[in-house]
Amino acid sequence: MSDRPSEWDKYLLGSVLFIALLIGGGTASGLYTDTLIEVAAIVSAAAVFSQAAGQRIPRSVLWLLIFAVALVVLQIVPLPAAIFSGLRPELLLADSALVGETRFRFVSVGVGRTIECLLYLVALAAFFLSVLRLRAEQVQALLPFFFMGVICNGLAGAIQYSLSDNIAIEGLLPFTINAGLFANRNHFSALLFVSIPFVAYYGLFRGHLLSGSLGLVVLLLLLLAAGSRAGILIGLAITVLSIVFLSARSRASGFGILAVFIGLSAYTIGAWTKIDAEVVDPAFGRGEFARTTLEGIKENLATGVGFGNFQKAYQIYEKDEMIFKQYVNHAHNEYLEIAFEGGVLAVLLMALYFVMLFTMLTKIRRDPLQKAAFLSVSFLLIHSLVDYPLRTEALAMTFAFMNAIIFHKGFAARQKSELIEIDHNGDKLLVPIGTPS
Repeated sequence: MSDRPSEWDKYLLGSVLFIALLIGGGTASGLYTDTLIEVAAIVSAAAVFSQAAGQRIPRSVLWLLIFAVALVVLQIVPLPAAIFSGLRPELLLADSALVGETRFRFVSVGVGRTIECLLYLVALAAFFLSVLRLRAEQVQALLPFFFMGVICNGLAGAIQYSLSDNIAIEGLLPFTINAGLFANRNHFSALLFVSIPFVAYYGLFRGHLLSGSLGLVVLLLLLLAAGSRAGILIGLAITVLSIVFLSARSRASGFGILAVFIGLSAYTIGAWTKIDAEVVDPAFGRGEFARTTLEGIKENLATGVGFGNFQKAYQIYEKDEMIFKQYVNHAHNEYLEIAFEGGVLAVLLMALYFVMLFTMLTKIRRDPLQKAAFLSVSFLLIHSLVDYPLRTEALAMTFAFMNAIIFHKGFAARQKSELIEIDHNGDKLLVPIGTPS
């Protein structure tokens, strides 16, 4: 019998990530494709956790997820109606018919939508925790599955943009495909720019400088073609930072880095042609969404309105002159939307996550893959200030995967194994054996 450890869990989780990138680009609720991804993620995680051996999961991360799931569950548990007295407007004392007119109320104004969000969260948490259980080399081996998903989206986008400026594909998936395999071109752009640090990592540290450079050029051209203003600017910024942040310990020569920066200059010229400052935020735009959402947060800060119920509750706070045929389905600011739906407890959990994330930055300085993941997560969080990328399964699963790389304990152990102790003037020093390949 071979002592070689099994690899089936790597292929299982990699397949879930790849499938999510193929069919998880919709933004509407109740999509059967999203349900398939969530079920696959939960079943795969159960299989991974059925193994006795595995990497240890950081306790702080585990508790954060437990609190997050508990918060969503609390919103669909009947509570005494007296609790809500004075905490929210009468219009939002909802779903009483389900539990009695006077005795009990739900925190959520739409229990069905909150249950959908609970399944969404549980699936992401299960996938995230199962990746944390893998060995460090297995986590690294999930990257090809991610790249295959990005390539498939890139090919779809290239075909669309070569045929027309505005081509929509209907009938293939339960949502209209407008960019790549996504319903929203901004979310397609988000997938492209979060890929940039990993492409830079492969070019600088894995010995694929030529293919990495070509991949970088293709990603930047696709971002220009997609025409997302935020995507273009973030793509430019993340490319520069990826090279600066990652190249310090790579084998690439200074000439190669100089060539990339020259290419970035040409890209900047193209980016400015796509951006018109006069249309960044018209009267009916993200600024108005934010102002209205803040009003809702002030009146519902104690409890929130229930996850998944932004659209239903937002309409109560809209100004009459801002009501049109088109309706507002999201705040286009993930943090405001979460605060509106989850209340003060959700705000505290977000703050705790940010503290944990930036604490990890001090611990991952030696591993380029973790640094690449940190960059991708950071820019996806920045993009969430003006959009809702994490409301799509494809980007949410990508986000879970990248966070698993950041918080994985196996990389720190691998870094220690790459150090050798030497005696220097009577002191014991740890010196790296060589640059990671």
